[in-house]
Amino acid sequence: MHKSLPVLALLCNALIWGVSWWPLRRMYEAGLHPLWAIAAMFALITLTLLLLRPGALRRLLRTPGLWLLVLVAGLTNVGFNWAVTIGDVVRVVILFYLMPAWSILLAWRFLGEPPTRSALARLVLAFAGVLLVLWPADGKLAHFTRGFSLADALALLGGFMFAATNVALRRLRDEPTPARVLAMFAGGALLGGLAAAAGQSLGAVPALPGADAAWLVPLLLWAGALMLANWALQYGATRLPAGTTALVMLCEVLFASASSVAAGAAQPTLRTWAGGALIISASLLAALQARR
Repeated sequence: MHKSLPVLALLCNALIWGVSWWPLRRMYEAGLHPLWAIAAMFALITLTLLLLRPGALRRLLRTPGLWLLVLVAGLTNVGFNWAVTIGDVVRVVILFYLMPAWSILLAWRFLGEPPTRSALARLVLAFAGVLLVLWPADGKLAHFTRGFSLADALALLGGFMFAATNVALRRLRDEPTPARVLAMFAGGALLGGLAAAAGQSLGAVPALPGADAAWLVPLLLWAGALMLANWALQYGATRLPAGTTALVMLCEVLFASASSVAAGAAQPTLRTWAGGALIISASLLAALQARR
């Protein structure tokens, strides 16, 4: 049982993020825009971390690299959480999981790790999947951009920034864990708040509503769930090989797809499933290779 705890912890993390669309949509229906929800939840978590580890703030303020982590982690959460609130959940998660392909390109550029032939093959596989997912229903190339929605753009942005977050974490691996965790949650609070304020000034995002139990209760509960998810990830990922961690984390796609289809929050087409199979296959191959 003790040996299975790290895997169970990672499954807990994947489950929480896989069903994150549900509380976000409940808050949205109660009048709280997802950008304000992101800012509020991550601000609560950031304040909690500062109370528990006040020294992490000093480390963050004097380490420029951690501010890059603030940026990319913040944009990851803005992209993903906003997308699953307004878009088809299965399609969003599939596009978000193009992340391993972005990682290959970013590691080549910023870490000096040229891709192997197998990595390039996975890259082709993943982008072929994206083309299938985004291909217009009428099959006409001229109409390619017509079906491209804001949720699609946010999902792709979130996946790219998640890959950038992973690259940044590798470059900052010598930094204390509390400082890195603080940077990631502070990024969600800061970027979510800035995006919400900018959207409100442009008339695209409604103002932060007054306190209401309809959105305040799920916000507080989900902030606690996200803290649990982060603890579970830290516990599991530090006790298992990276390849095993990546394999288990792919369960997030399963949890998100099953829950959203069952609840009617997703109506994936056959082309979406086929494209998703290619993208997830690329992720699965990368995880298996890392495990070996």
